[in-house]
Amino acid sequence: FGSLWRAYQKGECSFEKDYKLAQRLEKPVLTPAVKRDVGHDEYVSMEAIAVQLGDKMTRSIVDACFQLYHVCSEYAYSKGMIIADAKFEFGLNAQGELVLADEIFTPDSSRYWNAASYEVGVSPQSFDKQLLRDWLLQNQINGAFAFDKIPENILRRTGELYRECLCRLIS
Repeated sequence: FGSLWRAYQKGECSFEKDYKLAQRLEKPVLTPAVKRDVGHDEYVSMEAIAVQLGDKMTRSIVDACFQLYHVCSEYAYSKGMIIADAKFEFGLNAQGELVLADEIFTPDSSRYWNAASYEVGVSPQSFDKQLLRDWLLQNQINGAFAFDKIPENILRRTGELYRECLCRLIS
């Protein structure tokens, strides 16, 4: 789903089998990116990460990502939610140790789908910022996102979806 789905449709990435929209991958994948001072994050290869951080640190990041996703996606599924993807941000503290930074598994950093209505090939019912993403993509002005033009009803509904996600996960 999202940017990985778009890249897959364009032939920019491939898998061992063919997939339909929103179909679960055989196994989770990592799509690493690095922060830029200006603009969007830049996608990079795992090899580039290993060159920058070393094999041991890269393995620690990969292991942490898959462990976090496995545990949290199982929990969410027990609550009727599918975590379709998640964003993790890592950094180094003053001692050079790997730290998990920023939010994780919020509706702002992950895609939450309703397991009860999930269907392969159909855009899933979501409890995250997909509504807002879709509005921004459909209402660009000269190719730029119109953040200052987002209607109140889109903002309100996005907040409602976030709260519903929270309520489902803690009930």
